[in-house]
Amino acid sequence: MTLSFEQARACVLREVSAGRGNLPTEKVASLEAAGRVLAEEITADRDYPPFPRSARDGFAVRAADVPGELQVIGEVRAGEVFRGSVGPKRAVEIMTGAPLPEGADAVAMLEHTERSGDRVKIARALKPGENFNAQGTEAKQGSVVLSPGRRLGFAEIALLAMVGRECVSAYRRPRVAILPTGDEIVEAGHQPESFQIRNSNAWSMSVQVARAGGIPQILPIARDNYESTRGLVEQGLEHDLLLLSGGVSAGKYDIVERVLADVGAKFFFDRVLLQPGQPLVFGTAGGKFFFGLPGNPASTMVTFEVFARAAVELLAGANEAPLPLLQAKLSKEVRHKMGLTRFLPARVSADGSTVAPEPWQGSGDVYSLARANAFLVVEPDRESWAAGDMIRVLLK
Repeated sequence: MTLSFEQARACVLREVSAGRGNLPTEKVASLEAAGRVLAEEITADRDYPPFPRSARDGFAVRAADVPGELQVIGEVRAGEVFRGSVGPKRAVEIMTGAPLPEGADAVAMLEHTERSGDRVKIARALKPGENFNAQGTEAKQGSVVLSPGRRLGFAEIALLAMVGRECVSAYRRPRVAILPTGDEIVEAGHQPESFQIRNSNAWSMSVQVARAGGIPQILPIARDNYESTRGLVEQGLEHDLLLLSGGVSAGKYDIVERVLADVGAKFFFDRVLLQPGQPLVFGTAGGKFFFGLPGNPASTMVTFEVFARAAVELLAGANEAPLPLLQAKLSKEVRHKMGLTRFLPARVSADGSTVAPEPWQGSGDVYSLARANAFLVVEPDRESWAAGDMIRVLLK
């Protein structure tokens, strides 16, 4: 079955979301949980901030007393508490992060004051609540601060520390089998013959899998014969997801689809109106999802990013797996033959405002992919874009 890019991606999201079942979880030290997907609800153990907290260096006052000249009766720093109370015409010098003294309802910023001895002149009017954070304005005790399905980054790890969670429940990272195929493939450390190429696809997919939240497992190269391919496919289906590279075109020795059919595979699609990456296979066998990715490096990288990455993220526990497409202004004209959605190597400027296509020699040109930091997303129903036009971009 041949699908458009949008149809194929929707199919992957729908089938993996519906078929992943109850994902396994495990306890993880919070400091080691970066990149993992949270499997439990995290609540605030107390109000945050737990006290009215000054947002400025200055003087804690009663708003009704300013503008005016006040008597300074003390100071309070972060980590301390002022034991007295701020009465009429009184002020307490306060530092950022310190608790607001009892009786005060505003903070006059230091740069708006003039101090002489124990007197301070405040020329500006203040409103109650100005320049401090009231207790519980960030989160109330018992409120949910993180929900299951959230990928944990540096801010989320900081939040876990803030609420005192040294350990959390996270979804287990899916084990992803990577199966390169082809008699022309040799391992990266081998000296290839003139008619051979090194196994770069397995390495790129391994990085992509890990970046998506999975645990990559590179299998031996499946040779272009039925027995080798079937044995390694069966081994790969023991993992949570199987990624095959190569062998899904229409050539005489492209036998991957036949092997998959013989192990009971159900195919959702076997071709996508996409370049690079038309001969893309997606299905399920033995309760496990698989992708048959085209063997050319650009095809493998692109089809992983726009299809298989979403499957890894969902199997890792994410609630959704959006494709992070941006808009940038073209610095050069782009033309193409309509009918296919194309992902072309490109470079986005340092400030992210412009993008230019990167010269490349087709889907086997790994060097151009290494130079690129993005892909132009060229729509199938439009023939050309002029310099200055906005176009969709997928960052690498």
